[in-house]
Amino acid sequence: MEELERRFSEFAARGFESSEMPGKPIVYGFRIEIGPDGRPKIYEFGNVRRMWGRARPKVVVTEEAEPLVDIFEEDDTIKVVVEMPGVDKEKIRVRAVDDRHIIVEGSDHGRKYRKEIELPTDADVESARATYRNGILEIVLRKKRGGERGKIIEVE
Repeated sequence: MEELERRFSEFAARGFESSEMPGKPIVYGFRIEIGPDGRPKIYEFGNVRRMWGRARPKVVVTEEAEPLVDIFEEDDTIKVVVEMPGVDKEKIRVRAVDDRHIIVEGSDHGRKYRKEIELPTDADVESARATYRNGILEIVLRKKRGGERGKIIEVE
């Protein structure tokens, strides 16, 4: 909870630097999940970004919004659910960067969404299927089989 309070205080103290987008709405939201280790995880969404530089971090409003994403890990599949209301199916692009990362982009009717999603485990990207209905994009991937990653190095 201290992290959440710190983030809100940071936003309030700095204000939103939205001069490059006058008249555009500011969207910021979050969800909190309790992880398997019992620690809370905070996921942010919207068009508010924190920019890190040499000086103190600043908060800026971008044209692209991060959609709300839920990831469900099942026995042998990973299901990624992305909320992208107001976008036509033809304007959505889903790209697997590698076995662990997906980028989702979409824009239509003045709305732009972009999210880089890290999967909880390696996935077989060739098995990926995506459907879009009523503003909800659902991506299903099979988990990769094959035990441990990397290479065992013999000790001499």
